[in-house]
Amino acid sequence: MQNYLIKNIMVVNEGVSAVQDVLIRNGHIERIDRNIQPDILVTEINGEGLHLLPGAIDDQVHFREPGLTHKATIYTESKAAVAGGVTSFMEMPNTMPPVFTHELLEEKYAIAANSALANYSFYMGTSNENAGEALKTNSRKKDICGIKIFMGSSTGGLLVDNYLTLDKIFQESEVLIATHCEDEKIIRSNFERLKKEKGILEPADHPLIRDEHGCFESSLAAIQFAQKYNTRLHILHISTEKELALFSNMKPLGQKNITAEVCVHHLHFTSNDYSRLGNLIKCNPAIKAPNNREALWQALLDDRLDVIATDHAPHTLEEKGVSRNVAGALTLPAVEPGSYEKCHAGLPLVQHSLLLMLHYVKEGRISLEKVVEKMSHAVATCYQIADRGYIREGYKADLVIVNMNATTTATKENILYKCGWSPLEQFNFPAAITHTFVNGNLVYGNGQWNESNKGERLLFNR
Repeated sequence: MQNYLIKNIMVVNEGVSAVQDVLIRNGHIERIDRNIQPDILVTEINGEGLHLLPGAIDDQVHFREPGLTHKATIYTESKAAVAGGVTSFMEMPNTMPPVFTHELLEEKYAIAANSALANYSFYMGTSNENAGEALKTNSRKKDICGIKIFMGSSTGGLLVDNYLTLDKIFQESEVLIATHCEDEKIIRSNFERLKKEKGILEPADHPLIRDEHGCFESSLAAIQFAQKYNTRLHILHISTEKELALFSNMKPLGQKNITAEVCVHHLHFTSNDYSRLGNLIKCNPAIKAPNNREALWQALLDDRLDVIATDHAPHTLEEKGVSRNVAGALTLPAVEPGSYEKCHAGLPLVQHSLLLMLHYVKEGRISLEKVVEKMSHAVATCYQIADRGYIREGYKADLVIVNMNATTTATKENILYKCGWSPLEQFNFPAAITHTFVNGNLVYGNGQWNESNKGERLLFNR
């Protein structure tokens, strides 16, 4: 294995930024110091003027394999992740077939072992009928990130709305439960009412159908189950101001039993953007009115919201009902009967999530140290990931070098998602990812790829 010495780089770690040298040996961070003189053969990288961050860890992605590989594969999306500075991911069970057995779960791990360029873990899926199988995860808590429960609309039978099933899983689970919280009855009622009132639904109706009330009631129910049994609960993609009253910053993250995630698109877009982007930004839970975005930012900064992720969920342009014109620009169609209903929900984001947060660093909305905390440190703490998420001696060398004086523009030519598009196309990010190390291997460096080494399965200190 090649060893590296990164010289004179601004290391951003655990709330501190300082110029250091970093020695990478045999896949690990061996030493962090000034003026390191290595006693081994190394490849030296000049880090002057650059920043070194721990690789981002995305706790919620949909990479679509197996069964939906016309949209994405573990290989294509992990490559996009690495290009964006994401060195580890945790992937959701709504593939085809859904991951309702541990045999199917291990099939996904086998695919990743042969193709993932980033480190990986996969959630065990749940249905109204598989509580016993899902709870077998208790015996494997050290090598599976958690159990996923869709408490609102989903695909492939993954909706769990039977309260007896929910009660059993929350009572008996010894591993983290991650929930998608939207109330199915409220969603259906809103849909039927608006459909009757308007006849033809449009993209801007999405946050009215999947409204604040539906999110709050479902999140409240999940928290009540968790409090009843002292279950470790992590609520995904919080999108409303109303839900924030359910979360606290009174304890350090490591002592919290109930934690929450916010996604980059809910920090960036608002319902005002439907007029410009239409169904391209249709996702579940919906992007909502501007007051929600402002409240999410405040809760992120004061630690009521614990981690930043993407909910990366690619669909083809055809599934979005969108095409490109002769110049290659994304073109929204006219609203037609059934176009809203046909459009798939989800956005591809993992290649640009860190860059988007660096944009907000430049805008003064958040510090670089806080971005590192929420995208790396806090995810590792929240999930108890072993030896990752920090720049510490002895830890795995999952590292990202960033040039904060360069720019990156998302274009259809440089997007690596298999679906081939992004809601952030033509956005100019005021930074660039120059190098990404995964387990000490320089997988991406100045536009060049070395795919000879694959990522590793994440392990957990539980």
